[in-house]
Amino acid sequence: MVCGCSSTAMAEKISWNCALLVALMLVLSSCESNTGEFTVQMLQESVNSNNNNNNKVCDEIYVVREGETLQTISEKCGDPYIVEENPHIHDPDDVFPGLVIKINPFAYRS
Repeated sequence: MVCGCSSTAMAEKISWNCALLVALMLVLSSCESNTGEFTVQMLQESVNSNNNNNNKVCDEIYVVREGETLQTISEKCGDPYIVEENPHIHDPDDVFPGLVIKINPFAYRS
């Protein structure tokens, strides 16, 4: 009779451990699923923000890229006074990739 009680107790312990393991796996799989969805959402927002460069506020130090003009940079960054703030630009039409300029967005002027 002692043997029957110990095997029943052992079976109950195994059953509880299995139930605990299944519950833990469900919780972890739920967390992983939410993390994956969050990561996908963040990547989509990043792509969307890169596609909408006109809404982006530029850094104070800006490096001119291929195909940009002072007009497009001014519109993109919200700074209509680029020439006045950059005395090293003698000819507004002589802007080239790699040129470093100072940007002061209009929204931040006092």
